[in-house]
Amino acid sequence: MPVSLPPSLELSLDLLRCPTCRTHRLHPDRGALRCPAGHTFDIARHGYAGLLTGTRATSGDDAAMVQARHRFLATGAYTPLRKAVARLAADAAPEQATAVDVGCGTGYYLAGVLDQLPGARGLGLDTSVRALRSAARAHHRAAAVAWDVFRPFPLADGVADVVLDVFAPRNPSEFHRVLRPTGRLIVVRPTGRHLAELRGRVPALVTVDPAKEQRLHRALDPFFEAAVTEQVEYPASLNRLDALDLVAMTPSARHVNRADLNDDGFLPEQVTVSVLATAYRPR
Repeated sequence: MPVSLPPSLELSLDLLRCPTCRTHRLHPDRGALRCPAGHTFDIARHGYAGLLTGTRATSGDDAAMVQARHRFLATGAYTPLRKAVARLAADAAPEQATAVDVGCGTGYYLAGVLDQLPGARGLGLDTSVRALRSAARAHHRAAAVAWDVFRPFPLADGVADVVLDVFAPRNPSEFHRVLRPTGRLIVVRPTGRHLAELRGRVPALVTVDPAKEQRLHRALDPFFEAAVTEQVEYPASLNRLDALDLVAMTPSARHVNRADLNDDGFLPEQVTVSVLATAYRPR
């Protein structure tokens, strides 16, 4: 039985372009999306559109990582960060905004932006089918599409008022192409203090490169200039299960010695959440 077109996907269908032709719009056709040239892309029964073909640069979060992320985010430990992202988006976007979240994961931050902008619609891009199943249900105005951030986005030029990049890889030229001239790119990245207590106990966790800010500036400078930067830093209390989920929701989990984590005294009871959130305007 064909999958019906999810209302959230219908809401954002005009943003999409055939990733093969790069110019043709996509139209629903018997549980799929099709372009006039006949290229066809499935709509998954979980509600997201599978536009990605060929080999992916990364498979993204696996099922265990997505489940850990759900549990951890449900604790509210990252709520202040989510609110900061939503505030930056709302300050820059019109009421009827279009928000695109690149590397959207489960859609947690995109849903926060849409809650802040009642007239807005959202579209999340991610390679992880496990995460996309959640992103497609994250908000009734948020559509989800399988896509690789390192490829040209399957989006028309100048359609987004806000592009979100929260702890995700970046494609500056594509960010610039899909943003309106008045739009904003919001980039969230960790400082060296982010989760320092946890990284001190679990050396296998990925560290923050001290040159990260310089590399970010070099990558974005040809396309964007910073409009406003907000530092979000606060202590977050953790119980042991929260700390385990915080480790398990990152790719670092594959390199962690699980036996060490079974020691009740090994994991910290509090961590520092420390990030920089910058809104950039296109050049």
